Amino acid sequence: MTDVTLREAVRADLPAILTLLADDALGRTREHATVDEAYERAFADITADPRNQQVVAERDGEVVGCFQLTYIPGLGRHGAQRALVEAVRVRADLRGQGVGEAMMTWAIDQARRRGCGLVQLTTDKSRADAHRFYRRLGFVASHEGMKLPL
Repeated sequence: MTDVTLREAVRADLPAILTLLADDALGRTREHATVDEAYERAFADITADPRNQQVVAERDGEVVGCFQLTYIPGLGRHGAQRALVEAVRVRADLRGQGVGEAMMTWAIDQARRRGCGLVQLTTDKSRADAHRFYRRLGFVASHEGMKLPL
């Protein structure tokens, strides 16, 4: 596993996070690498919400990965809380070097500490490499996800 440090993001990390989100075949179609009012507002909302964490992975003092972790209360599964992992990105030149595994291990450990009964995520159907990665970590494609853009 690569030597990375995971921590909650701070405002100064926002440009690096946006660069990661936009540096991707799908991300290029829906993200901008420039900080604007919408991204500022979203980051402020995430960091102010105790059920959300924006997380970055650092290697040698540089942000090389990111994800958002959201804790969702629910009545299903006997009132179990769920952890939702979203917007997972690892810098392109570091993929396959253990950064993503370190990030997901950290997220799963946080979910356990929080008492979650389930960790879930969505991944675009076109991301075959991501599907293999998540299966290797023990995730099962047990549901069909659906989205409605608004």
